[in-house]
Amino acid sequence: MANLVARLTVKSRPLIKQGACRTFSSRTGGFHTRNLNGQRYCFLIGGSAAALLAAFIKFRRSENTVNAASMRKRIQRDENDAELVKLTARERRFIKFASVEYDDQLYMTPQDFLDSVVEQEPRPRLKRRQLSTEELEKYKDQTPALKKGSTRLFRNLRDKGIVSYTEYLFLLSILTKPKSGFRIAFNMFDTDGNQRVDKDEFLVIISILAGAFKHMQNVDPQTKRIMERIFSGAWKEKHGGDELPENIGSENTLQSPVESSRYVDDGEGLQRRHVVPTTLQLHFFGKRGTGVINYDNFYNFMDNLQTEVLELEFHEFSKGNHIISELDFAKILLRYTYLATDEYDIFLDRLLERVKEEKGIKFDEFRDFCHFLNNLDDFTIAMRMYTLADRAISKEEFSRAVKICTGYNLSLHLIDTVFAIFDEDGDGLLSYKEFIAIMKDRLHRGFKSVAKSEGWDAFKYCVRQEMKTLKKSSS
Repeated sequence: MANLVARLTVKSRPLIKQGACRTFSSRTGGFHTRNLNGQRYCFLIGGSAAALLAAFIKFRRSENTVNAASMRKRIQRDENDAELVKLTARERRFIKFASVEYDDQLYMTPQDFLDSVVEQEPRPRLKRRQLSTEELEKYKDQTPALKKGSTRLFRNLRDKGIVSYTEYLFLLSILTKPKSGFRIAFNMFDTDGNQRVDKDEFLVIISILAGAFKHMQNVDPQTKRIMERIFSGAWKEKHGGDELPENIGSENTLQSPVESSRYVDDGEGLQRRHVVPTTLQLHFFGKRGTGVINYDNFYNFMDNLQTEVLELEFHEFSKGNHIISELDFAKILLRYTYLATDEYDIFLDRLLERVKEEKGIKFDEFRDFCHFLNNLDDFTIAMRMYTLADRAISKEEFSRAVKICTGYNLSLHLIDTVFAIFDEDGDGLLSYKEFIAIMKDRLHRGFKSVAKSEGWDAFKYCVRQEMKTLKKSSS
């Protein structure tokens, strides 16, 4: 801009000279040179130069703001594109919270994973961080061994690690597993039955887990374009793009006659096969990848992960105290449900009316109740056998059913709080069907698949829901 102003000023000199003329002065009796149009040209050129210079200064000041805005628009565009294609809720959430990228692939950090299960929105960022090979090498030294695992593993690692999409699915499945299912999960990984899981067995089952969630066929051109832009080269390579990376066949890539074998069968090209040592692989199998997992290791990891996520949720409401209020407990239970705003308020108002004295809920009580939710399927079966007539159940019956399914004795105060939330008419009996339906939403943490209807079906569904809301409000 400054150079443009200078060039414009230099080029204007001949025009100024052409505007000068010679006139006779009666005062001096001779001729002298006088600018007629020159003054106009000087004024015009000078004003233009000043305006251009001011615009240049303003542009420089706003350059950083424009760059930041463009970054935000790019991230928003990627998220909007993800909404256009047929992605599952898990895939959309992974895209939304993944904050780092390596080798054209998206990854979560350990902190990203925790945020994705307890927060509605990811942490503010301008763009995804591009990881270098040197950073990944440092992660090897910062990842603790399996024997040093704790309930603060992910919180201590924070952004010093990576979690792949397939591992994200594995971790999500852990959060809803009852303790009785830990052995089944371990046996699924132990494919040769030697009571140990090595790295190869782990990667095989992880890839199967990813493919089981979704498999897309007959990809339309719009979806292909969007996926190529979001996931860079991975989607194009997997689904037959025109261009392939130059490094295919090098020592850094897997040697295979079928190029698609470099990807897990997730249907979206979200993740390459694991040639990159992720945090879970380092934690489970060590730097060399030669370690093995036994059942005790596996059990402790799953139990620690469940406890870590529950501690995060609890501390979010406890604000440093060792208890949360009954109202906060209700908010935690209802936060992932598909209730309308009016219905949500009805549950909270009902609790406030019935709780006369706040005693609070301790973490141990909260954890036991969440472990009970992981056994919700067993509880449902027990209730169907116990109440053949689908009648409501009392507090004593509820407590006994929980004990049978989980082995836990829920505190009387916790049971009173649950009934205060879900007992509609205050008769001391709980309609377990509605309770189970709402708690399943909580258990799935917003990932429950809900059919999206359109047209007339969607209109009828909205009318039915509105009539239910009005009926509850009037009663």
